[in-house]
Amino acid sequence: MESRYQADAIESKWQQYWAEQGLDQTSTDPSKPKFYALSMFPYPSGNLHMGHVRNYVITDVIARLKRMQGYRVLHPMGWDAFGLPAENAAIDRGIPPADWTLQNIAQMREQLKELGLSIDWEREVATCAPDYYRWTQWLFLQFFDSGLAYQKEAAVNWDPIDQTVLANEQVDADGNSWRSGAKVERKLLRQWFLKITDYAEALLQDLNQLDGWPDRVKLMQENWIGKSVGAYLEFPIVGSEEKVAVFTTRPDTVYGVTYVVLAPEHPLVQQVTTSDRTAAVAAFIAAMATTSEQDRTAEDRPKRGIPTGGMVVNPFTGEAVPIWIADYVLYEYGTGAVMGVPAHDTRDFIFATQNELPIKTVIIPDGGDKDEPLTAAYTEPGIMVNSGAFDGTPSVEGKGKAIAFAEAQGYGKARIQYRLRDWLISRQRYWGCPIPVIHCPSCGTVPVPADQLPVELPRQVEFSGRGPSPLAKIGDWVNVPCPSCGEPAQRETDTMDTFIDSSWYFLRYTDALNAETAFSAAAANDWMAVDQYVGGIEHAILHLLYSRFFTKVLRDRNLITVDEPFKRLLTQGMVQGLTYKNPKTSKYIPSDLVNPDDPKDPTTGDPLEVFYEKMSKSKYNGVDPKAVLGKYGADTARMFILFKAPPEKDLEWDDADVEGQFRFLNRVWRLVQEFAGTTTQASSGELTKVEKELRRAIHGAIAAISEDLDGDYQFNTAVSELMKLSNALNDATCTASPVYREGIHTLLPLLAPFAPHLAEELWHQLGQSGSIHQQPWPEADPDALTVDEIPLVVQVMGKKRDLIQVPAGASKAELEAYARASDKVQSYLQGNEIKKVIIVPGKLVNFVIVPR
Repeated sequence: MESRYQADAIESKWQQYWAEQGLDQTSTDPSKPKFYALSMFPYPSGNLHMGHVRNYVITDVIARLKRMQGYRVLHPMGWDAFGLPAENAAIDRGIPPADWTLQNIAQMREQLKELGLSIDWEREVATCAPDYYRWTQWLFLQFFDSGLAYQKEAAVNWDPIDQTVLANEQVDADGNSWRSGAKVERKLLRQWFLKITDYAEALLQDLNQLDGWPDRVKLMQENWIGKSVGAYLEFPIVGSEEKVAVFTTRPDTVYGVTYVVLAPEHPLVQQVTTSDRTAAVAAFIAAMATTSEQDRTAEDRPKRGIPTGGMVVNPFTGEAVPIWIADYVLYEYGTGAVMGVPAHDTRDFIFATQNELPIKTVIIPDGGDKDEPLTAAYTEPGIMVNSGAFDGTPSVEGKGKAIAFAEAQGYGKARIQYRLRDWLISRQRYWGCPIPVIHCPSCGTVPVPADQLPVELPRQVEFSGRGPSPLAKIGDWVNVPCPSCGEPAQRETDTMDTFIDSSWYFLRYTDALNAETAFSAAAANDWMAVDQYVGGIEHAILHLLYSRFFTKVLRDRNLITVDEPFKRLLTQGMVQGLTYKNPKTSKYIPSDLVNPDDPKDPTTGDPLEVFYEKMSKSKYNGVDPKAVLGKYGADTARMFILFKAPPEKDLEWDDADVEGQFRFLNRVWRLVQEFAGTTTQASSGELTKVEKELRRAIHGAIAAISEDLDGDYQFNTAVSELMKLSNALNDATCTASPVYREGIHTLLPLLAPFAPHLAEELWHQLGQSGSIHQQPWPEADPDALTVDEIPLVVQVMGKKRDLIQVPAGASKAELEAYARASDKVQSYLQGNEIKKVIIVPGKLVNFVIVPR
């Protein structure tokens, strides 16, 4: 008989068994309730890291649990396979992006299978596969037909040397191109957008439906949508028929406007610039073209701006005020212009002070002095002053009155505005889903007919990292006849943002093999919404918001009936590794070069900082999952991941704790193997005290673990309960009892979702047929949890003198009698008068005595 759990051979054996039996595939029994368990799908980098392991193990435990609880479970996997790294690999290694990606997918698929994940691989998708992106293109056309996809000019990152558009991640912290080193410029190009702003209010209001989401994620989305209630006001340009439009949440301060600011990219800039300011304005605009949005809007950066020489009229006062352009105003936000009220806006106050612009107080505290100079902007509510007919009006009330006045005079109106901008989906790259439209000189923008989808990516492509998108250089692909008139036309050469692919993949899983449509309504409506979604907090805004947007649009197109894609969301914490850093050089030191008992830089001898940080190759603190699986096996890795920390918290990798879980599994192995060679006695009817205590431990574990796995998953405490039950069985003296047999046969199903291979092996060693993962989840017997005896503290004069066991239902008189009978207590009572007896049922008896 083996005394040690041989992980590698056993895990391989049962993975093959599950595949042959189809146990990882979706149950289609319509009589069972459904449960859709989903992890955010990975980018196929080729290497599994510990963040992957944690993510997918969490979801797998949930999926296995739900199957045992009687659900039909959908637990699929796929690959977010388009994206920039594959294109970079093509440039650096000369490998076609498709080959590089598919090779990585194959490698990661095998790594995931080693973890024993109960994934339905028949539903596997890859977003770069034509049979997937065909339907991504079809869905784009649904947006196009609805008027939700459109083109307009937008600012992009432009590399002036390589003559190409750069993604944000290709621009370093200093604003330089990661490849050429050139200072990146901002350039206007015609781009594709999805009109997510049409759904801003619905996306905001429906956050109230998401009871199973973390509050901080909902708050992040609420802030990103950024609803503001205020006024749209128009300031006539002096000497022109044009007007500068602004949005403000403080119309009560409009009498304090002393200047107006346009974004450097605003189309009215040239018109309002006077001839003597043309050169200076042009130079400022050129400087802004090489400044990132982050630098322009950072709170700790100076606010830069110059006057244009133009003027606008404040319609409320009739006064002319100057027009400036400044870095802190972005054309993409709001109207691309703001009214400057330095007395009542902190940013405006700083800008006006720096540029010696007037500061006019129009709101003061109740009882304040309107003529008192300001040393900082006053931004609180107050009383309107220097505001014409509105003087003396409370500012909160004045907002509505100012809007009504503007509406009556025809130069403004109430408006709700959102921080959320329409979604720019154009990417000037090859490795992405082609946008299925054709540009015809006669017909304009024409959608590719559905029966001609997919518009496939050409295979023979030259990658240089320079110039326009590689697609634009392939004449045979670009030049096509117009689908409407047949005249020569050109394909769109932009591809889609990869967030498009991940905004609907969960729908494709419901009907992944369907070759006729993206998914059938019946399948999608059956499985959706996802019951439990698991992924990193870094996707709290964009991916989750875009997925919600897609779901609502497809609902409105009558393709699905659900309003929200994900019922419950678990944002798992990061996996952190022990990290060594030289504080003098800021260099990270590989752990294998450091003596942990005396951490010093092996080169300089400097003492090192020691701390935990997110695992990263650059910090030399990563742990290779392959090495962990090779040494301990998948079950140990799973148990450590689940035990070390609650799922939403960061996890600090500790080899000693990994070893601890390995030892625990070996104890379970020995415990069950020793039992397998014994004979169980026939039941004698009434249970002994020892049997009752053991049965209470068994069913207490069932109740506690079931509670830990209900809704808010507390895997770490569930594993602790498994350890308690294992200890109770190990310490039990009634090993031939039917109760002990019940304990062994309960421990394994409870362990199965966590350590599936070990549980399966031991289940079969006990002579059981069928998979343990098809067994029903144990249910706690309330009678077993009933306590026959309870501990009772006995005190004399408030000091504990004994702890005795008494019947659980004993009366006060009986409790006093039991307490008096204690030998330890009698020695304190003898020869003394008992003045009072204090009894707290179920807890204590206290004798108050008076010496005789």
